[in-house]
Amino acid sequence: MNTRRRIGLALALCMALPGARAADNYPSHALVLVNPYAVGGPADLLGRALAKELGDVLGQSVIVENKPGGGASIGAGYVAKAAPDGYTLLLGTAAAHTVTPAATKVPYKGIEDFTFVGMVANVPNILTVYPSVPARDLKAFVALARSEPGKLNYASAGMGSSPHIAAEMFKYYAKVDLVHVPYKGAAPAVNDMVAGTVPVGLLNISAVLPFIKAGKLRALAYANKERSPDLPDVPTFAEDGLPAMVSGSWYSLAVPAGTPAPIVDKLANALKTVQERPGFKKILAAQNAIAMPQEKQQATDYIRADGKQLAELVKATGMKLQD
Repeated sequence: MNTRRRIGLALALCMALPGARAADNYPSHALVLVNPYAVGGPADLLGRALAKELGDVLGQSVIVENKPGGGASIGAGYVAKAAPDGYTLLLGTAAAHTVTPAATKVPYKGIEDFTFVGMVANVPNILTVYPSVPARDLKAFVALARSEPGKLNYASAGMGSSPHIAAEMFKYYAKVDLVHVPYKGAAPAVNDMVAGTVPVGLLNISAVLPFIKAGKLRALAYANKERSPDLPDVPTFAEDGLPAMVSGSWYSLAVPAGTPAPIVDKLANALKTVQERPGFKKILAAQNAIAMPQEKQQATDYIRADGKQLAELVKATGMKLQD
């Protein structure tokens, strides 16, 4: 081996050693999982379940911190600027990584400022109305909305959130005019829906399922390819004539860009272990969440493709992702 090659190999080893050493001792203290939405919503429920299971696998506590607002940009921006040491994680969403960065100015790059550990799950959306709304099914609701353009308000989990995009998709495909009322998460949105303040929503099924079963909200159509096992009598949008209406909230696990690869690998292995645990599978099933096994580069590719598809949808529909 010539001198130049020896020097190159030595430099490569020196560069790799700090990351390897860090991974050997990782994690040595508690981690923080940032949820960019309000307490009590679908993201919060999933995030806390994920945090508990990750903590069990990693042998350290994983503390959930809610940093809602700004179309998920407040929480995402916080993680993007955190130390790339594997101790600050983000429960990522389309709003955090693709929608809000594309729609408005944020202090981070939605994909480039993160390293993706993997995808976690996808939770389908469902169209619900307050019981006083005189529509018992999707066709009746479409007819009602067309007869009263601009008079019905719908709640979302925030600008650029999955429920916002789903509702705008529905408006486009059904040719109806509904008025957007954004909240800082699904939990406050559901509170106002149940109170009748905002009569319509296309939120994650996990956020509204208890209220549907209690008769406080009426479910009209499920935005998934198959019916929900918890609501077998509620048809999909496709069954009622809107086959393109498939929508849900995907969740990823991400760390700041520059996090050493051995640490990312350790987190990816932990996430894979969590997803294979019967207890976590049971938690996903309880939320009607669909597991997403994509890891690292697969997750990055998925998020890039989702962002491209969204951009095409925005162009086709003319939907506004910011006020």
